[in-house]
Amino acid sequence: MARYDWKKVQRWVLGAPRDPLHRGQREGMLLVAFLAWIGLGADGLSSANYGPEEAFLALSGHNHLAVYLALATALTVVIICLGYIQVIELFPSGGGGYRVASVLVGPYAGLISGSALIVNFILTAALSVASGVDALFSLLPLVWQPWKVPAEIAVIVALTIANLRGVKEVLIILMPIFIGFLLTHGGFIVFGVLGHTATLPNLIPDTMHETANLAGQIGWMAVAGIVLQAFALGGGTYTGIEAVSNNIHMLREPRMVTGRWTMTYMATSLSFAAGGLIVLYLLWGVAPEFGRTLNAVTFRLVLAHYLGSEHLAGSLILLATLGTAAGLLFVASNTGFLGGPAALANMAIDRWMPHQFAHLSNRLVTQNGVLLMAISAIAILVITSGRVDKLVVLYSINVFISFVLSFVGLTRHWLHRREGEGIRPFRLFVSVFGFILTTTILVVTVLNKFTEGAWMTVVITGCIILAGTLIRRHYNACSRLLSQADALFATTTRAMAVANPPPLQPEKPTAIFLVGGNLGTGMHTLLAVRKLFPDHFTNFVFIRVGEVDSDTFRHAGELDTLRQRVDESLAQFVNYCQRRNLPSVAFGGVAADTTAELTTMLDQVLKQFPNSVVFASQLVFKNETFLTRLLHGQTPLVMQRRLQSRGVPMVILPMKI
Repeated sequence: MARYDWKKVQRWVLGAPRDPLHRGQREGMLLVAFLAWIGLGADGLSSANYGPEEAFLALSGHNHLAVYLALATALTVVIICLGYIQVIELFPSGGGGYRVASVLVGPYAGLISGSALIVNFILTAALSVASGVDALFSLLPLVWQPWKVPAEIAVIVALTIANLRGVKEVLIILMPIFIGFLLTHGGFIVFGVLGHTATLPNLIPDTMHETANLAGQIGWMAVAGIVLQAFALGGGTYTGIEAVSNNIHMLREPRMVTGRWTMTYMATSLSFAAGGLIVLYLLWGVAPEFGRTLNAVTFRLVLAHYLGSEHLAGSLILLATLGTAAGLLFVASNTGFLGGPAALANMAIDRWMPHQFAHLSNRLVTQNGVLLMAISAIAILVITSGRVDKLVVLYSINVFISFVLSFVGLTRHWLHRREGEGIRPFRLFVSVFGFILTTTILVVTVLNKFTEGAWMTVVITGCIILAGTLIRRHYNACSRLLSQADALFATTTRAMAVANPPPLQPEKPTAIFLVGGNLGTGMHTLLAVRKLFPDHFTNFVFIRVGEVDSDTFRHAGELDTLRQRVDESLAQFVNYCQRRNLPSVAFGGVAADTTAELTTMLDQVLKQFPNSVVFASQLVFKNETFLTRLLHGQTPLVMQRRLQSRGVPMVILPMKI
């Protein structure tokens, strides 16, 4: 009864299971451009809550330089967005910076980019939640400050549950918040600028005059250095731009068109918001206040100008504005739960990460990746005490590692185009210019902030790169050994089907084999059973469930290909037995949750063959470690526990490699 009640609670929290084979299931989970702008573009737009602030504060009191900073920020947003539109066009199946680096630069460049992206998406969740809680706590008395980290952890937990339910559920709930942010912050920028219409005509001349005076005191190189440092330390402004290209597989067809529109929405909104806020800081002479964001201070000044400092309407508008800012940041943190699992899945498919990260839950989301993002984000928040200034430095470095490698790949692509294929000078210019911009920001940020926490993200990313190298080396070694085993039986099992196979005798002893994708492991189990139990079993039944992972699910035709592979592999076992006058039959299927599907299929097979013993093989390594258990599925052990609890005998035979 307790088990049943827990299942009911689980379904209520996470939702009913989804069927990956349902024709409309995949299409129903895809996003149109507007929803993609909310779910994936919110990360970029939300960076207006912390990126411009960090850049403006880095001007060290030379506020007139903010004009150049605003223009440079808007231009950089446009250049990076144009670059990632190219990424979408070249890689319409998704993968973003990881796929660009892997294909256009090299596999180890892909490992570096993917490792940086994993840390990036963890920090997306952590930084966005921390910044959102900061916005909310700007409305509260200072005595509430010690409760910020617990509040951040609570938000992470809530978003984790929401993402385990699926993508669209999250976005539909958060859509009003996104629209509210656009209206409130756009309104403040417009009215904030209009409040200084008298000074606008002199803004550019005064800026140039003050810049010339400053250059006369410290030199033009020093002035350029101040602007460059502020520009680089505002790198958090651009951190969410890549999310669309990483998750292009989640967009409605035609993907490239949807992706271009999503990137256009993002570029327009982010350049307007980031550049506009920097201009507001300058016009209103904003100074930082403890416990309040720079945006909150600016908005209070604008409201006091129009409505007075104690007006009720002003307080309500400020509450709505900062509330939608926090809400948008929570929407943006959701990008970490979308992009992080996708990056892990891409790397798992290429064997840089454990295979489990490509698995789908029964809600068709990469559950292991979602949980890893949540646990890691909570750990980062605790370690940094949720300080946005620390998190934004860690965040920017990893994002710009991926940016640099992406623009290197695009530059190589356009330079190596043959004459007849069209070089497209404008795209080459965007790629080269984007490489210069992103490399400059990365180098300046690392040099300026290395001792203030930048070393931490370099070490973490380096550890992931090292782990990826070791994991791939292990998988490649196993694949070589399993391929050798497959080759031993390849010619034996490829014969034509028997015209008159021996009839099954369901009442006689039956051996049921749970087989996977490797012919060698299945044949090893079959031969071992015949040797251990000579002439005991009359019937030989083979069951295989093909796993619908993230790569299979995102491509419409891959499910049919997977079904075909399952049927062909099972036919090899059946043919082998029937040609030796052994009654044999096979049952196959595909599913996201293989253990659940195997359990269902076994229930049906055991009704037909009641006198059965189930067999499976498990890879055994000379030096068994936690790593080998992590890297290889434990499906046989899970099935053994399930069947034995029902009184069904199951034997696991070791296969040493």
